[in-house]
Amino acid sequence: MAGLQHFGYFFSRGFGPQAWGRSDWDWGHDWTKPDLYQQSVRALEQAGMDLVIAEDAISLGNPSTLDLRIRQAYGGPKHDPLLLAPYLFAATSHIGIAPTVNAGFTPPYLAARQFATLAHLSGDRFGVNVVTDTGSARHAGLAPLPHDAAYDRAEEWLQLVRRLWHSWGSGYVGDRSDWHFADGDALDAFHHEGVYFTADGPLNALPLDSDPIVVSPGGSGRGLGFAGTHSDVQLALAPLSAAAVRDYRARVLSAAADAGRTADALRILFVLKPEIVSSAAEADRVVDASRHPSDDDLRTAAIAWSSDSETDLLALDLDAPIPAGTFGDHVSAGTIRGLVGDTPDAPLRTLLERKARKGRVSSREGFVGTADEFADFIEELGADADNDGIIFSGDLHPAQVYRMLGDLVPVLRRRGLLRREYGAGGIRQNLFDF
Repeated sequence: MAGLQHFGYFFSRGFGPQAWGRSDWDWGHDWTKPDLYQQSVRALEQAGMDLVIAEDAISLGNPSTLDLRIRQAYGGPKHDPLLLAPYLFAATSHIGIAPTVNAGFTPPYLAARQFATLAHLSGDRFGVNVVTDTGSARHAGLAPLPHDAAYDRAEEWLQLVRRLWHSWGSGYVGDRSDWHFADGDALDAFHHEGVYFTADGPLNALPLDSDPIVVSPGGSGRGLGFAGTHSDVQLALAPLSAAAVRDYRARVLSAAADAGRTADALRILFVLKPEIVSSAAEADRVVDASRHPSDDDLRTAAIAWSSDSETDLLALDLDAPIPAGTFGDHVSAGTIRGLVGDTPDAPLRTLLERKARKGRVSSREGFVGTADEFADFIEELGADADNDGIIFSGDLHPAQVYRMLGDLVPVLRRRGLLRREYGAGGIRQNLFDF
């Protein structure tokens, strides 16, 4: 019997035009203002989510894909989610917020100072989703790096950020009797000169009660190794069967063990986007309708994957395999695998048809189903694969949040899978209280 699992929400469009391209746009929310996000995050806190992760990409992409990325607002515009975080904290009391930060683009001293500030202001509810995107490098005059080297840089960046967080040591005294605030001799005035960064300590921010949690995505071997070694939460993408979840977890936990960590030191949360419907018959209708995608459906899928991969798929022959070398070094192995799967020689048309088709969650072929069918699935992953939990994915828009979770939350709670209340403390307590 599965017990409580952890749940969160991945704000997958980033701080961009929520609901663009859907009828929800006519609710009339202004995506550039905080009210929309505050209303949504309050609903997610009421639903018992542990955290909200805000996607981000600094760049609009390379010149050849600019139009593809902005025509349907798949890749931009995006405002800075780090600056949205205080508005979300002001609207809530328990839920954690983890904006995405590029580990190569943001200088480590600045990052450490901003993160420490937000952790204090939020009552330790701040986390950071660390990404290694190299496509943004040219905007800061930086040289792009190959995939694995970008992870090397992220490791140095994170180690430096953490050293800065701890650079006050026991220096803070706070003795009001003689107004003795701190001992300078106890601070770590280090000099770091590494492969990618040069910086001095100590940090000009107060020490933290506990470090902000670190989230990391990435399904490559290097990405899983980074998560096992450094992350508190692995944002996991995998075929969602009990066997695939067990295998994925084993690889991350093996990397954690190699780094001297235990399974209790991190949470592996799998991302999915459920399509909740009212009945099994309606689920069958939705799935059947997707089995023969139109040319417009294929074009929509191609635009979305062109945006995600910063690669113009519309310029390719639909009836031929994707040519070798089409994807540059900036494209993650996980993104490529998400499109081609284990059939890299299949025609592009076949790959896009596969992406346009939907499947029933009851048969474990997709994510269309009733709330009870989804609860069965989540319960199975907990019981048969020891799953830590699920990250739901979608726009941060009230209509989508309620459409996705309105019927599902009561079912999950009745089955004892979803928390009914929060304990004391911040985001780390949310994630590690069971």
